[in-house]
Amino acid sequence: MTGNLLFTILQFVIVLGLLIFAHEFGHYIMARIFKIQVEEFGFGFPPRAKKLFTFQGTDFTLNWIPFGAFVRPKGENDPDTPGGLASANPWVRLAVLFGGPVMNLLVGFIIFVLLFIRIGSPDISRVQIQDVVANSPAYLSGIQVGDIVVEINGQKITSMDTIHQIVQSEKGKEISLIVDRNGTLVTLSTTPRATPPEGQGPLGIVMGNPTKPITILQAVPMAGLTTLDLSYQTMTMPVRLLRGDVPADQARVVGPIGIFSIYQAANERDQEVQSLPSAQPATSVMTFVAYISIALGITNLLPIPALDGGRILFTLPELFLKRRVPAKYENFLHMIGFTALLLFMAFVTLQDLLNPIKLP
Repeated sequence: MTGNLLFTILQFVIVLGLLIFAHEFGHYIMARIFKIQVEEFGFGFPPRAKKLFTFQGTDFTLNWIPFGAFVRPKGENDPDTPGGLASANPWVRLAVLFGGPVMNLLVGFIIFVLLFIRIGSPDISRVQIQDVVANSPAYLSGIQVGDIVVEINGQKITSMDTIHQIVQSEKGKEISLIVDRNGTLVTLSTTPRATPPEGQGPLGIVMGNPTKPITILQAVPMAGLTTLDLSYQTMTMPVRLLRGDVPADQARVVGPIGIFSIYQAANERDQEVQSLPSAQPATSVMTFVAYISIALGITNLLPIPALDGGRILFTLPELFLKRRVPAKYENFLHMIGFTALLLFMAFVTLQDLLNPIKLP
């Protein structure tokens, strides 16, 4: 195992651990706000290695499994414990349960704010060359990554659709392009292929939009809409799979090994981007972390026993029917749910080992 791979694994463990820590910190903050005592806040998972200190009745501990964190509220599963979580008002319990997922959504939102401030907002009125396929007509004519397409055959370019229409109508014929390369207008000529290789277009380019700087006041609503959209996409994925809107092979469940493969690819992509002449911002890892944080928050809200969503589900009868599910039944179902989740994660991890995900 190379040093670079070890360093990437260490980065991944720290990143995922911090996201889990943020989740548990959300539970902790809400418990403290509503005067629910938290007996322990653990860094890593048991067995315990050392008690670090005690703050306002909470033991902060260091545990041997260096991954994530956990909180242990007083009376978490015992409604007969005075001042405990299980004996608290149902609205208080809901607030504490929602604290973790909401914190993950907040982390994703903050990352997107930083991303938009860093990379700016897409300028949809201009078209930029994002990639050029080797030995393609674009490559042979001298088109470069980062070029802004200004004109084709004397027609001003204001969208990717305009380029597509012109190229499709001129396949097999020479066309003239004017591109803006770092502030200098460059005139080029090339001939779109009538029958390009599979997976390539007539010119052999990948198009996109350049970005323009934005303020934090502009970035905040953009980040909010992005967070809401990703949350919606995550929540509706099972329905879209059942309807066939999303191919099953494009929505595979992955475990830690599969997630690491995606993180590794994002890390490699950032390294490639940093080496490009156009010096584009490296944002793949930040985007990945934001996606995972939002997915972690939404997944924990699924109505599955042992997850926050399952505990929320058991709280609802008390709100609407004024009757509580007996603790012994609820705890038993959470134990069954936790065991099922462990078995499912073992299956997913085995799948990641035997059939590694294939990334484009």
